[in-house]
Parts: sequence; structure tokens; C-alpha cells
Amino acid sequence: MIKRVGVLTGGGDAPGLNGVIRGVARAAQNNYNVQVFGFMDGFHGLVENKYMALDMANTSGILHRGGTMLGSSNRDNPFWYPTGTDAEGKTVFADVSDQAIANLNRLGIQVLIVIGGDGSLHIAKQLSEKGVNVVGVPKTIDNDLDATDQTFGFDTAVNTVTEALDRLHTTAESHHRIMVVEVMGRYAGWIALHSGMAGGSDVILIPEIPYDIDIIARKIKQRSAQGKYFSLVTVAEGATEKEGKQVVAKMVEDSFDPVRLGGIGQVVADKLEKATGHESRTTVLGHLQRGGTPSAMDRILTTRLGVKAMDIAVNGPYEQMVSLKGSEIVTVPIDDAIDSLKTVKPDSEIVYAAKAVGICFGDEYDD
Repeated sequence: MIKRVGVLTGGGDAPGLNGVIRGVARAAQNNYNVQVFGFMDGFHGLVENKYMALDMANTSGILHRGGTMLGSSNRDNPFWYPTGTDAEGKTVFADVSDQAIANLNRLGIQVLIVIGGDGSLHIAKQLSEKGVNVVGVPKTIDNDLDATDQTFGFDTAVNTVTEALDRLHTTAESHHRIMVVEVMGRYAGWIALHSGMAGGSDVILIPEIPYDIDIIARKIKQRSAQGKYFSLVTVAEGATEKEGKQVVAKMVEDSFDPVRLGGIGQVVADKLEKATGHESRTTVLGHLQRGGTPSAMDRILTTRLGVKAMDIAVNGPYEQMVSLKGSEIVTVPIDDAIDSLKTVKPDSEIVYAAKAVGICFGDEYDD
């Protein structure tokens, strides 16, 4: 009999995390009479044994709130955990996964629900290989987990970017400017593609389709010839020019993932201003895409995912991730979820549709 279940939110935050926590806690109490313990600040709380009991009372009123009531961290992998500094002041890392598992055992936790993206689910997989019963819940605003049709947080992020594009549209038109909007998306361009289409962008640049700046400039000049003296360009942070490299904002030493992308928006704006003669401005939305109230779709999706995760926690099988497939919430092996990224296919129907309405991806002339 399953009596105690743990839950944590790992990696970057996303709108809807509280909805999953609420779904897990309420299904546990209403359907199974199971105790739920939430670990604070992701895997950090698991290693340091920091947790709180979750119940109907303290998960009330959180569905509409962004972020996570438990806190999160993307720097506390128990298999590569910061334990101090050496004589040169550099961070020392160690495998403290046994300590994390000992904490689970001391609390009598029989199943751990990990809410996170690719990195967190990789850690969940490693814990399962050491005997922990794990259930995964897919979270990333980038929508790049291959084993689910959609991750929660994505819809809210797209809505946020779309609203920004709507607002920039009017100022771009007023001043006859090129407005370049840089959005998240290191290796997958789903946010840029969906929000760019919804927000009426004239150009969308994504990592999956390397662009030619001359093709984009020609598109903007065509618009000017038609009396349209402004343009909206939506660019994913991981987009690259043909034969080029991703634009790196900085490198973070002692990080498990040290590369921090950023700056592609300004690069594109500068080149387009020079090539077209049109004044250009850049807006970097950054963490605005992660914050704020989750959309209605994400609230419903997270509730369903949380309830399903508790069902699997009680009934098994483990080493599974709950997943949206069509209109149903199902389970898939975590291995399938972390096997490959879900990226935009350049020959897909959605890209075809975008090009059909005149959106330029910088890869081919459309005249």
C-alpha cells in the first residue's frame, strides 16, 4: 500500500506548476488517503531534507498563481551537487544521490513525483536506476519534450509573447520601424513559431531553419514597396544565420549547463537596419515568458497531469511520465521522454501554413 508520496518542481519555473502540485495533493487526499510531502527548491530540498506537508488547506487558492509554492532550482543536481569550494575558490561538486535517497527513506516516501523538463527527468531516471519509484510530469515552456503533444506552461508563454507583439505592432506602425522581439527557444522554435503566427509577425526565425539576412531584408523592402513601412520580426534565442553560430550572452562557470544564450535579437536588428535603412528596435522578453498567471488551458492541463501522476504513484507502473496524447492523459516511459528533443520540422504543415500567409523564415525568397 502506498501511504506517502513526495513531489518536487525542478529546473526553471513555468506557469502552471502550482496547478500540478494542487492536482497531486487533492487527488491524494480525496481519492487515496495518501500523505504528500513537497520538497523545497527542487532537488536542493531532497538533498538537504527540506520539505513541507501538502494538504487541501495549503494548496487552496494556488491554481491561478504563477511560479511554484515549493520553489525551484536548476543548479542542484544530486548527482553533481555543489558541496563547497576548493583552494582556488572554484566550486566542488559531488554525487550525493545516496543522501537524497536516505532522506526519502527516512520520511517513508515510497514514490517521488518529479515535475520538470528534460534535465529534471534525466535526474529522475538516474534515481530510478538506484531503486527510487519515480513518476515524471512534463514541464517546459519550450514545448520540446518529444513524448507529449504539449507541455504545460507553453500555452501561457505563447499568450504572453502574442500580447507583446500586439502592443509592439502599433508602435512599429506609428514610427515606421522594424521591431525585433527575442523569445526563448534554445534548440526548438515552438514559442517563436506559435506566437509569431498569432501575433502577425512578418518574419519568424527559429533554430531549425538557418536564415539569410539578405532574404529577410528583401522581404522588408518588398513590404515598403507595398506601402507597409514597418515590420515585426520574432526570433528565438537559438536561431542562427546560415553558416553561423548561436549568439552566446555569457558562460557561467561551475554550471552543469554553462552556456547562456542571448543577444540574437540585437544582432538581427542591427543587420536589418543596415541592410534596409529602416530604424530598428529590439525587445527581449526573457523571463516575462515564464511568469504570471497561467492560461485557462494550462490550468486544466496541469490539474489533469497532477491527478494522473497521483494515480500512477499509487497504482504504478513506475519510471513513467504522464503525457498529453490527443485529448487524453496517458503514460509513457521516461526513457522515451528524454530520448530526443521535439523540434519544429521545416517541412511541417504549420511551417507551410505560415509561409502560405506570407511569413518569411529567412530561408527562401517568396516572390
